[in-house]
Amino acid sequence: MNVRGWLSRILIASTGLVALAAYGDHARVAVAANFVLTMQQLETVFEAETLHQLTVVSGSTGQLYAQILNEAPYHVFLSADQKRPAHLLTHGSAVSGSQFTYALGKLVLWTNEEKLGTVLDLNAISGDYRYLAIANPRLAPYGIAAREVLLALGQWDSLQSKIVFGQNVSQTYAMVSTRNAEIGLVALSSIVAHPEDGSSILIPENYYSPIRQDAVLLNTGTSNPAAIEFIKFLQSPQAHEIIINGGHGLP
Repeated sequence: MNVRGWLSRILIASTGLVALAAYGDHARVAVAANFVLTMQQLETVFEAETLHQLTVVSGSTGQLYAQILNEAPYHVFLSADQKRPAHLLTHGSAVSGSQFTYALGKLVLWTNEEKLGTVLDLNAISGDYRYLAIANPRLAPYGIAAREVLLALGQWDSLQSKIVFGQNVSQTYAMVSTRNAEIGLVALSSIVAHPEDGSSILIPENYYSPIRQDAVLLNTGTSNPAAIEFIKFLQSPQAHEIIINGGHGLP
């Protein structure tokens, strides 16, 4: 069953609580770090148009996944990959049929250092600098993508002494922003949020595997009208426009 069919059934099964509740409900949403700025905009619109309230907790996908396995009280998980939501379904921690791709991540090379030039190209990766920041590939899908880019360019081995890791892609952006690293592979969403800072180049998508970011309703959200309604909202044209404007693609 596809996600829309699943939503129809669960909304009917909830006996109209979403539509008829006299008071709004509250849901906790665990969100991958690269999506948190876009999520803030989605949260504002969602709360303005419904009676519901959201609490958003952000972190690396790996950290959030571990918290969910340890029964953290989240209702919805917005991952930066497909693997962790699928594992949660296999583990029995999420609702069958609720997983779907809500966004496609995009990777950019970015610097906040004038000495590296006002117009970047991929040759800057092999340039003169101390540190290149990427997200940790063990924790963050953007780190996996960054490693794939460096491997495709034949630079992974030669840059080992220069690579520094952020726990997630937002922390990686912060490392470059504060000039603790001169250059980094970061999320386009961070660049969109701070268009006045530094210079960047979009990494061709054939250099790394698609960063398919999947959402899933957790078991704790099965009877939570706010969580169910947010999953529905996330697939709406209004939400899609916010997601695209935030620097993500759509499947």
